[in-house]
Amino acid sequence: MMRFVSRLFSRKRPIIAQARTTDAAAIAALHGVSFRRGWGEDEILRLLLERDVVTERMTAGGKLIGFIMSRLAAGEAEILSVAIAPAWRGRGASRQLLDLHLRRLAGLGIRAVYLEVGEHNAPACRLYRRAGFKEVGRRHGYYDDGASALVLRRDFG
Repeated sequence: MMRFVSRLFSRKRPIIAQARTTDAAAIAALHGVSFRRGWGEDEILRLLLERDVVTERMTAGGKLIGFIMSRLAAGEAEILSVAIAPAWRGRGASRQLLDLHLRRLAGLGIRAVYLEVGEHNAPACRLYRRAGFKEVGRRHGYYDDGASALVLRRDFG
């Protein structure tokens, strides 16, 4: 029992920080287990090097457990990808990561944020709606399996 209590209280709290180019391999690996077509390390590295791309990473115990990446253009941002390690899903990590990222975007002067999410991805749809995103469009047959993507938008003040 003491061992269980010790493990419970010694768990590392997630830390969110700006992603670095040295994170490319870990981000690509997480993207690969999170999506049907994962992005390769080279693709991630190129995005991390773009000055109009903003990426946060979430780590726990020194290990990458999540990331969020957006591209900025003309006062708007598009969230390109969000992923949370399977062991950390359903524990509020995505909410923390999204909240900090949105605050950072607002601080950079972004007026609106867009994203696309699979219409059947209920956990992600719920996360984005709770964060104030509204459906503004739909891309029919967007995914390889024929599913549609919802286009969501959130405006800042």
